[in-house]
Amino acid sequence: PIAVKLGLPIIPDEAIALCQTLNPANEPGRLSLITRFGDGCVAKELPGIVQAVRRRGHNVLWVCDPMHGNTETTSTGIKTRRFERVLAELEATFQILVENGAHLGGVHFELTGENVTECIGGACGLTEDDLSRNYRSPVDPRLNYEQSLEMALCLAKLLAKQNA
Repeated sequence: PIAVKLGLPIIPDEAIALCQTLNPANEPGRLSLITRFGDGCVAKELPGIVQAVRRRGHNVLWVCDPMHGNTETTSTGIKTRRFERVLAELEATFQILVENGAHLGGVHFELTGENVTECIGGACGLTEDDLSRNYRSPVDPRLNYEQSLEMALCLAKLLAKQNA
């Protein structure tokens, strides 16, 4: 299996070329395309790519990584992510795939079962002021245990709606 991260500035023709190069025999289960456009760009960029891949008949597993495209740095220099933007990209990706005859086959999140304060928002209401309280990631901000459970419940609702 091979996985490729897709984000800006990729265009549909490049996605097709990747599919042809990395899975020339078009084997099901061989190629995963991991989308990571960010909440602000996914609605504009992803539909054309999904349509092009489907039109050419490429067998791919669509995976959403709503974390990386929504990373930002606060005015004080702390790297974070906003829960609401992560969720919005996940929901938009899910909807775009459904509307274009594809389905979400996987997700990627940075998360922990610990009570860290690395991502803003969610039902726990973390703000920028909370980040310094228990920020422990040396690399990428993670959803804490409450945010992770909330995200899992939101994803379960999306899947239940699709299967209803």
